[in-house]
Amino acid sequence: MPIELRYPDGTIVTHPDGITGIEVARDIGPRLAEAAVAVRLDGHLLDLGRTLDRDGDFAVVTLDDPEGLDILRHSSAHVLAQAVLTEYPGATFAIGPAIEDGFYYDFAVEVPFTPEDLERIEARMRAIVTEDQPFERVTMSRAEALGVFAGHRFKTEIIEAVDPGEVAPGEEVSVYRNNDFIDLCRGPHLPSTGRIPAFRLTRTSGAYWRGDEGRDQLQRIYGTAWASEGDLAGYLHRIEEAERRDHRRLGPELDLFSFPGELGPGLAVWHAKGGQLRKLIEDHSRRLHERFGFEFVFTPHLMKADLWRISGHLDYYAEYMYPGMELDNDQEYRVKPMNCPGHILVYQSRGRSYRDLPMRLSELGTVYRNEKSGVVHGLLRARGFTQDDSHTFCTEDQLGAEIRHQIEFTLKWHRDFGFDERLVEAELSTQPEKSVGDQARWEISEKLLARALDELEVPYRIAPGEGAFYGPKIDIHVRDAIGRRWQMGTVQLDFNNPERFGLEYTTSANTAETPYMIHCAKAGSLERFMGVLVEHYAGAFPMWLAPVQVTVIGVADRHHDYAVTVAGRLGTAGLRVEIDESGETVGDKVRRAITQKHPVLLVVGDDDVANGTVGLRLYGEERDTRGVALDDVVASLTEMARIPE
Repeated sequence: MPIELRYPDGTIVTHPDGITGIEVARDIGPRLAEAAVAVRLDGHLLDLGRTLDRDGDFAVVTLDDPEGLDILRHSSAHVLAQAVLTEYPGATFAIGPAIEDGFYYDFAVEVPFTPEDLERIEARMRAIVTEDQPFERVTMSRAEALGVFAGHRFKTEIIEAVDPGEVAPGEEVSVYRNNDFIDLCRGPHLPSTGRIPAFRLTRTSGAYWRGDEGRDQLQRIYGTAWASEGDLAGYLHRIEEAERRDHRRLGPELDLFSFPGELGPGLAVWHAKGGQLRKLIEDHSRRLHERFGFEFVFTPHLMKADLWRISGHLDYYAEYMYPGMELDNDQEYRVKPMNCPGHILVYQSRGRSYRDLPMRLSELGTVYRNEKSGVVHGLLRARGFTQDDSHTFCTEDQLGAEIRHQIEFTLKWHRDFGFDERLVEAELSTQPEKSVGDQARWEISEKLLARALDELEVPYRIAPGEGAFYGPKIDIHVRDAIGRRWQMGTVQLDFNNPERFGLEYTTSANTAETPYMIHCAKAGSLERFMGVLVEHYAGAFPMWLAPVQVTVIGVADRHHDYAVTVAGRLGTAGLRVEIDESGETVGDKVRRAITQKHPVLLVVGDDDVANGTVGLRLYGEERDTRGVALDDVVASLTEMARIPE
């Protein structure tokens, strides 16, 4: 029976029964067929050789599409596994997905892989690519699959577990074969290994099977694959740049923070300069919260476990909470993983009327999450951190304006730190299958979230079903200086806690209603935000954020008094100034100031003492501008250091 396919341009074309994806692509055009790596039918990705068995929306997928790159990287992961099992016959393989910008595969081996092993494996992969082995999809019963993978315990566990994310539900299992190698997979894949244009193995690490520290410890090999050698070279350059900007290296080098082993993983100490940076960011947070109409509250770090039972955290979030401690005649307490229950208690402290709403509460609240040691990553994923947390309680009539208010605040926050609208995008996550709360509230909230993004012209994509079980949300993402995407702020509706805590307000008709509750974090974790800032600016912060804004250097000891005078003038104007009084040479002092990435360097000598001038060099400039009047320098630097308004 013929099928009708709707192409992306809206054209509907009839094709004969039994036609394949690649045949349709050839009908559309030879160039498209040559570039094709898969097809999409009604949202489902299929191999080019699969028969199309139904009507639907049809599109050809190429390496220009994100799905095409995912397929390329997944196929590269299969080639990696094939190479490892060929070169190391005693190895067994676990899972190997495509990930952002690359892929990985986990293996059980007797001895960890070395850099020399990676070279050997990559050489074998290149041979497999050169051989242009076709990827062949084969289906079989679960019993047959268990026989095929009898020697690979991780594969048999996947088959027996019936995980729909790894194998299709039902009794039929799909595998992919190229030459003598076979792997369990849902697909799709490239037509053949020769269609992999550019790849590189990058590193190894340890991993636990299923992410469980109690299970097998595996060796993970990471790689990257791209549509061209040029794209691969660009990515490798970005990786080098990311290593240069790594906050875990720059933090100690710039004397901002460090991660002493005595503290344990996921915990940092802030040095004096880092403390100054943190204060500047916290002060700006408080300024903006006041400007946007928030009131400050403070809640304790330790609360009774009963509170977390009411909130549902002990039901849904216990694995990320630290164990309880017994106090006050066996009363259990927990350190807080979130600030919201404390803010709810503030709301509940007395009866509320519609005249009290919207109520906007804010706190720079420190929370603690029981993250596994294998996933903590400097400031970007820590066990203890401070959130710029706010909770707004409002009526349904106020909800649209309050959502827009929160998004405007979040955009202003990121703009002030150098992430303007060109670098900001959003993701709207909607109702999942399992959820709580009134259905009408879900529909109203999702509509108002989308409307606010549209009105504010924030680019966004919809993530269907990705909302929290208790409400839809908007996640704000920013792009840093080298194009990496970071999830930062969140605007989250909560239908769960108002019901669990029985929150109410009295309406103008003297009836009781449940308020809407909006969680909002502009930066999210301040630690994470500061880690991103360090990497975005590579430690060379804009003038207003720099812990030390100006370094003053005297050419000789006789210029010290004038250097003090210069520093005094700048300090009186509100600038943060450091005088280098070490006994090193002027050249060494200059190099140190540049290495510390201070925005402004002033060098003073005999002529400056006589004429009331300085030598001025801004960070990034090759040489000083000599003989600049001190009055002019004070005025211009004060303007440069102006805090965003």
